[in-house]
Order: sequence, then C-alpha cells, then structure tokens
Amino acid sequence: MTSSPARPRTGAASTASAATTPCPVVVIGVEGHVVELNDAASGLLPAARSGRRLRSPSWLAAAGGTTHPVSLEGAVGDRFFSAHPSVLEGGRTAWLLVDETERQSLLEELEVERGRTRFLNEASTALSASLNVDRCMEVTARLATVHLADAALVIAPTARGKLPVVGCDHRGEISRSAVAESPESMPGLSEALRGFPPVPSKWIDPAAAPRWLVPEGFGAVGSLAVTPLPGHGVSAGALILLRRVQKAAFTDGEEVLAGLFAARAGAAMSAARLYAEQNTISDTLMRELLPPTLRHVGGVDFAGGYRPSQDSERVGGDFYDVHPPGEDSPETLAVLGDVAGKGLEAAVLTGKIRNTLHALLPMADDHGRMLRLLNNAMRTSHHTRFATLVLASVRREERHVALRLTSAGHPTPLIVRRDGTVEEADTNGTLIGVLPAITTRTAHVRLAPGDTCLLFTDGVTEARGGPMGDALFGEERLHRAVAECAGMPAQAVVERIQMVTSQWLGGRRHDDIAVMAITAPRGSHLSAVDGTTRGRYTA
Repeated sequence: MTSSPARPRTGAASTASAATTPCPVVVIGVEGHVVELNDAASGLLPAARSGRRLRSPSWLAAAGGTTHPVSLEGAVGDRFFSAHPSVLEGGRTAWLLVDETERQSLLEELEVERGRTRFLNEASTALSASLNVDRCMEVTARLATVHLADAALVIAPTARGKLPVVGCDHRGEISRSAVAESPESMPGLSEALRGFPPVPSKWIDPAAAPRWLVPEGFGAVGSLAVTPLPGHGVSAGALILLRRVQKAAFTDGEEVLAGLFAARAGAAMSAARLYAEQNTISDTLMRELLPPTLRHVGGVDFAGGYRPSQDSERVGGDFYDVHPPGEDSPETLAVLGDVAGKGLEAAVLTGKIRNTLHALLPMADDHGRMLRLLNNAMRTSHHTRFATLVLASVRREERHVALRLTSAGHPTPLIVRRDGTVEEADTNGTLIGVLPAITTRTAHVRLAPGDTCLLFTDGVTEARGGPMGDALFGEERLHRAVAECAGMPAQAVVERIQMVTSQWLGGRRHDDIAVMAITAPRGSHLSAVDGTTRGRYTA
C-alpha cells in the first residue's frame, strides 16, 4: 500500500453526488464507521454495511476516521485501486476508489523489464571482463544460477569424447568436470551444442535428466531448460538451467530472457576461444621469429642480445642466428641483420630472410654468392623493404679463431683485442633487397685467445640520449665501451654493451637493438668439478 498527499474538499454536495458517481465511493465517519456507500462501492465491498466499522480492505479501513486523510493505494480482491479522500462536514471522509489494475500491471511489467535489462547489462559487463574461456564459462554458470535458476551448467562443444562442464550448484559453488557421456543422453543437449534453436522446456521431462547433470544434494528436478550458446559462426556450447520441484516451471518470458543472456554469454565465450586459438598460433609463430639462445659452438663462444623498439613487443626488425657446422658447411655461420621498419611486419620479413639463409647454408663458403641469391629472393617477393646484414663464417684453428666477415650495407664489425685495442673489420657491401646487382668485400680476421668480434645493429650507434636527451650514442662511445670489454667472455661483452646503451637512452624511445659477440676462448676448457656448473677456460 502506498500513499500520497491529497487536497481535501468540503461541502454538503459531496454526499449527494456520491450516489451518481460511476466509481465506488465510501463515506466513513470520525469513528471509522461506514456512513454511506454508493451502488458501485456495494458491489466492490460486499461486506461493507452502513453504520458498521469498515473491515476490508484493511489498508482503507486503517485510514478511516483520520483527521488529515491522504490518497492511498492497495489491492481489493484481485484488483488494484487508488483511494482519494474528500473531507465532508462533521469530520466525515468520502473515499473515491479508482481502478488502477491495468496501470499497476503495466508498472509491474516495466519494473520486471528494468530488472531484466539490469541483469543483461551486468552480464555483459562481467562477461566482457575476461578473454579466458574457463573464466567466461564460470561467470555464465554463476550468473545463470543467481538470476535464472537454482543451478546451471555450461557445456562446451568438444571433439575429444568428453564434455567439458562448468557448473554452479544451488549453494553457489563452482565445479569443473569432463563428462564421458554422449550429448544424446540429455534431451535437447545435442541440438543445442550444434547451434539449433532451443527445445521448449515444457517438452523436456525433468525425470530424463541424467545423474551427472544434477548437483549433489540438489534433490528432485522440477523443471529443466536447455539453451544454445550462439557463437561467431559456430556454437559456443550449451546452457542447462535446473529448478527444484517446489519452484514454478520456466515461463515463456523466462525462456526468452535465458536466450538473450545466452546470446551474450555465447559471444563472450566465442571471443575468448578465438583469442586463445589466435594466441596459441601467435606463440607458435613467435617462437620461430624470436632470436635463438646462443652458446658455445665448435670451440667458439657465441652470445647475443636483443631489445625490440617497443617494450610491449617481442620481435622486430633486428635478428641474429648461429648455424653450426654441417655436412655441406664445415664452418659455423653467424648472421646479424636489420630489416627496415619495426614491429611484427618487419619481423615477418626477418623470418623469411633467416629461412632463406638457412636454405643457402651449403653455399656459405662464398658469402658474395649467398648474398646475391638472398638479394634476388627479396626483390622478387611482395615485400618492398630492404635489409642490411653481416655474415661471419667462424672456424676454430687450434687456439685461434679464423673469421670471414662480409657486410651488406651493415655497420662494420668491431674487433677488440685482449689488450683493449679496437679495430674495424675491412668489409663493406650493398644493402639487400633494392638494387638488381650488389657488391661485397669480405674481410679475413684472426682472433687470438681472449679476442672478441662484436656485431651490432645501428640501434646501438643511433641511440639518442645523454644529458640533453638528443645526442647520438655514436661510434666513438661504442669504441670506448668495447675497449672496456677486453678479455671478457662473450656473454659479458653483450651484457656490457646493452647496459651502456640502455643507460644512454634513459628510458627514451629507440630503434631495435641487436648485439652479437664472437669470442676466442682464452685457453683449454676445464670441466666443472661437480659436473653440473659451467666450467672455465685456462689463461
């Protein structure tokens, strides 16, 4: 019952007009007794009698005889009325009853629809908060249990023979299982998993629910609904709703609401599954694009370091590889290069270059021919980018290491001797992927024990930073930094160059940075005493 302020009216004419009013009118005295009621009121309130206290409806009876009456609302039988007072002489009050049943019904329907809208908005927000399939299934089951049923199960389609099931029982507890049952064991489930329209719940016998479907301690199933979870082009699964015996069966409106909710849940699950599949594919491809972990190969120490231009990226346009000796290539071939551009698009081209060079390994004895064939392959592809790179054929000769270095438009490799002297390798050449013909010059270098050859991309020398933030790191600073690495192991050299470059940048934007060190071991290798930790080389 609700009330609202009313403006009382007085006058003797009010009593006379009550009999001719089409709406029910009841006149109640100061002490709550019925003074008069018209024919419409007599039909509506058969128990009301003149001279007797009004007993029903209770919400109107409680207001009888009040000094300052206000408008009221309440039920009379299966109808809903509003009561508007008019104050008469002698403290009497005439109550005009207006049938508001239709309006109240519309208001209740509106409130129900608002509740459904709030639920669907809540569901959309909760489901869009995650791109994890298991999490989406859990949220779907929990929301369905809270708003639609006493328990709910979300079943994903599978080709592995077992049905992945996430359920939320009547206690709100989440369970996960893989059911070794055929979808045919549950009426309507097979159709829902294939994306067919739902079977009306009134056509499904609750007694047909298999044991695996009913949560422990749930009791007898009173009604059951199976709704498909539509995905992007294919079914995302099925939603099963269960109600207990004492609860009312699912109405048509509730099944429509379940379908609207299922559409949102299915879209979220489908998006999460698509994201997981794409993530798996990306990880698989990314493993092929990431620079390899370098190690001791053929009696020579190799180490490499890579930093993409964006911290959020894992790959870019810089790359390096080390190919161990093989039947057709007796030398170790090291490659370090730089493709124009950044990000994934550049990384795709680096992958093509790396694969092409791998296929050309049998020709690694002739760097010029190898680079010419690579140049032709790049010019005939749909890519319009160019690349620079340096090849290093490495061979151990007793205590020394022999190198053949060939640059193709790339920064010149540096040689740091054990005494701190820094030299530039005498090699140069034309960048790859632009001109129909290229020229190269190969340098022959010999590393004594403790000497290192450093290969690097222009991301090092062109790093902008320093006190003012706009100065290039430059070749002179790089030479000084390399000289400080005299006698260091290959890994230490790489880490040192990366550290000084990072300090110079100071967190500013930069190009991709790749560094590789090739070091001649300083002596004979001694195995670790405990057989597990890394050994060392004698001086």
